[in-house]
Amino acid sequence: MAKIFLSILSLLMLSTASASATTPDGGIVPRPRHAELRDGVFTILTTTQITHYSDLRPSACYLAEYLPLQVRQYNADSRGDIVLRIDKNLEKEGYILDISPEGITIDGGSAGGVHNGIVTLLQLLPAKIYSGRQHLPIKIACRRIEDAPRYAYRGFMLDVARTWMEADEVKLFIERLSHHKINKLHLHLADDEAWRIEILTHPELAQKGGFRGPEEVVAARYGAFDRRYGGYYTQDQMREIIKFAAARNIEIIPEIDLPGHSHTLARVRPEILCRYTPDTNASLGYDTRDLLCVSREENYALLEDVIAELAALFPSEYLHIGGDEVITSQWQRCPDCQALMRRKGMSKPTELQHYFTARVSAIAARYGKRVGVWNEASEGSTLSKDALVYGWKDVATCRKAAAKGFETVVMPGAWFYFDMRQSADEAGHDWAAIFDVKKPLSFSLQAQGFTAEEMQNVAGFEGAFFSEVYLSHRDYDYNYIYHLTYPRICALSEVAWAGGGSWEEFYSRLRDSHYGRMEAMGIEFRLFPPKVSYSDGQLTASSSDGGTIYYTIDGENQGEHHIYTSPIKTTTPARYAFHTRRGPAFSPEAGVKERFSQIRPKFTLTSSMTESERYKFSGVESYSRVGRTTRAGKQGDWILYTFDEAVKCRRMLIRTGNVQTPRYLFEAGYLEVSHDGKNFTRVCDLDHGCGLIENPTQPIKAVRVVCTQSGNGARFVTVQSPKVWPILK
Repeated sequence: MAKIFLSILSLLMLSTASASATTPDGGIVPRPRHAELRDGVFTILTTTQITHYSDLRPSACYLAEYLPLQVRQYNADSRGDIVLRIDKNLEKEGYILDISPEGITIDGGSAGGVHNGIVTLLQLLPAKIYSGRQHLPIKIACRRIEDAPRYAYRGFMLDVARTWMEADEVKLFIERLSHHKINKLHLHLADDEAWRIEILTHPELAQKGGFRGPEEVVAARYGAFDRRYGGYYTQDQMREIIKFAAARNIEIIPEIDLPGHSHTLARVRPEILCRYTPDTNASLGYDTRDLLCVSREENYALLEDVIAELAALFPSEYLHIGGDEVITSQWQRCPDCQALMRRKGMSKPTELQHYFTARVSAIAARYGKRVGVWNEASEGSTLSKDALVYGWKDVATCRKAAAKGFETVVMPGAWFYFDMRQSADEAGHDWAAIFDVKKPLSFSLQAQGFTAEEMQNVAGFEGAFFSEVYLSHRDYDYNYIYHLTYPRICALSEVAWAGGGSWEEFYSRLRDSHYGRMEAMGIEFRLFPPKVSYSDGQLTASSSDGGTIYYTIDGENQGEHHIYTSPIKTTTPARYAFHTRRGPAFSPEAGVKERFSQIRPKFTLTSSMTESERYKFSGVESYSRVGRTTRAGKQGDWILYTFDEAVKCRRMLIRTGNVQTPRYLFEAGYLEVSHDGKNFTRVCDLDHGCGLIENPTQPIKAVRVVCTQSGNGARFVTVQSPKVWPILK
């Protein structure tokens, strides 16, 4: 009886097991070159085995993490198995996935090609496979897919210097990249804010430079202002990360940003700086310099020690040495750098950067490494054509590098910097552009004017996440990095693998197939905001993303989320806010235009600190630009906003520091509010330099920001215009 019951249960499981999508490409992201649907299905049973060629055991073990099957080395008797093989006739990362009623074979031009075939196979299985809760058996429709990438370099740059990520967090990020056929992780390990990799010959670099805070040599930035913050990877930890990535066909390219962006290095080893005494009065005694002295021979000896260890640690042929945003004014004040310019017959300080880059490149070459550089470092005549140039600034700099004959990674910020905000009201940077997933998907070399010769020098594409804003979002109830990077990474993958395509076709695969996979992976990706309209007394919301729409009502059941099911009759549409959820994914808030409108009451700005000559307070008063003070704030300093007329509002935000990042601010302080312009009441503490006044019971005549902690690691405080939201009707 028990056997009969088990047989019936097995048949039921087979009949209800989810077969893969019946379109030829299975809704795969990125789109494969050729897919052909065939008759029949193959059933993956608990007795199915993964068999592999001898050098593909890591690939087989990777697949077994998702399909808990026995792994064995390949032999002639492989019927009914999933077989992993090398076919040298295929492109290096190309593969052929063949699914027949008798079994599955994945042939790859290399282990990387086999991995890409595995990624495709997983996408053809039920999305639940990514959650680790999918049970066998599984039916999968028969098909043949022949595929290979258009570009060899499909990268992502992860900044762990600004915001520290533990080794396991980096591994999870790598795991999710690998599901999208990204094959390079450009790891930004050192910048002004931290040094994240252990150097055995100079342990102080990570032991001191890996941390920021009030008692550390490096001042706090971007959050965690009241405590020791940070960490670093030991070399053993990094070896584990490298091994983990390699098993997923991801090569890690380390970056130590030089000669600028070296503030942490200078705080740990101040002797690297130029030989002059800086004026630190504005920064309250804190030396803010961030540039290595080009003339000091001991600096090259230090860098040789660092490069020697990095070369031994990282298998990649590349070592990224930075080269961006060099502030040459520090070299211009240095007598030793000026003497070097005279000896070398240099006429411009930028030539010192080219001299530095050439010397560091030569050191890297001695240890068998090609250098990667940001596009600024390629603008001279001394950089070897062996260098890999990363074009970040704009399309023109990418074309310029490619035209010079440099192998170029295309990553202009306006398309591929995924730390940019995705709409005007969302968090993130905005210096390059404000864009969502549609824009990177639209990128085309041809449309951007690349010539045929320039295209020949394009190695591929890279997305980037610089993490200045990540730290201030670490205490949110979702993981901010994934909300900014997905599904934009899906678009990056599509462009780098398949060359892009139409938005409508891509979005259908994304929404109908790949959203479900990302849900199962646990990725807190961004959905499009719902569309909201108001007509004839009815408020209507809709979404094309397949999620559930929720709404809240200002002033009623505050914070309670209602499920939207039908149009809402109301005479006060601005009080309603809508958002969409789908598993861990969610959208930004949406509503009628009036909900987001702000007012600009006239005010006068005064402060205990002197205003900057260049960034005067008048720009703040006119809502036209930021203001700056002439020094960092001291305990007891204040900034006062006095309104011409008392302001009635539902919300007022007062911000010190930059809009995009918590920088150049009062690191601690509070807001005081006055209703008569004379008597003040403390209403809230600052959070990352900001104070939010919610639902004031009386009109506001004045607001004062008070500093309670001296210093901010900078030479000024940025002052912003208030943001004021009117009372909703």
